[in-house]
Amino acid sequence: MENETGRVEAFSDGVFAIIITILVLELKVPEETGADFWHGVREQWPHYAAYVVSFLIIGVMWVNHHTIFSHLKRVDRPLLFLNLMVLMVVSVIPYTTNVLAEHLTEGGSAGPAAVLYSLVTVAYALAFLLFWWYVTRVGHLFHEQVDKDGARATRVRFGLGAIAYPCTVVLAFFSAPLTLVAHFLIAIYYAANQIPIPLVVEEERLQSASDLRK
Repeated sequence: MENETGRVEAFSDGVFAIIITILVLELKVPEETGADFWHGVREQWPHYAAYVVSFLIIGVMWVNHHTIFSHLKRVDRPLLFLNLMVLMVVSVIPYTTNVLAEHLTEGGSAGPAAVLYSLVTVAYALAFLLFWWYVTRVGHLFHEQVDKDGARATRVRFGLGAIAYPCTVVLAFFSAPLTLVAHFLIAIYYAANQIPIPLVVEEERLQSASDLRK
């Protein structure tokens, strides 16, 4: 299945594109007209805030997903299902974004809405961690240039989301707006602190090839 990586990534890119577009469609049109129009726009701030945070989260997800596939030489059946599981969780984000935006300023329901939003991000973190764990478990899907031992060593940093996102679930019981801010900061962290997949130094790769020929 060495020719299938491009097809899988193209399918995934299409799903990511649809999901990120749906976020825009969930933005509400102000009902106010005339002199009250800008007041109506301001009243929609929870939708704008939730949109920006979720757009950033999905965007970082896509970047990490693309980075991994750029290092894969082939795919196999388990990876296909793990990839589908990742996409399934990501596709729920527009729904939870809309729920959180609708209830962000509601005292009684803001907390549960924030909990729901955070639980989905926890599910995504776990799904992506499982995806990466499988890719690095044997390393048989990587290009030859990838340092497989080095890639396995990145599991801990990949798994930080499985620790950070559950903390947002706890925070959601206290403040929904702060929970949204926490998700924004986590997304900024992952956007600014990309985890490089180590590559084998060229001399080492040539030495290994020489050893195989012997």
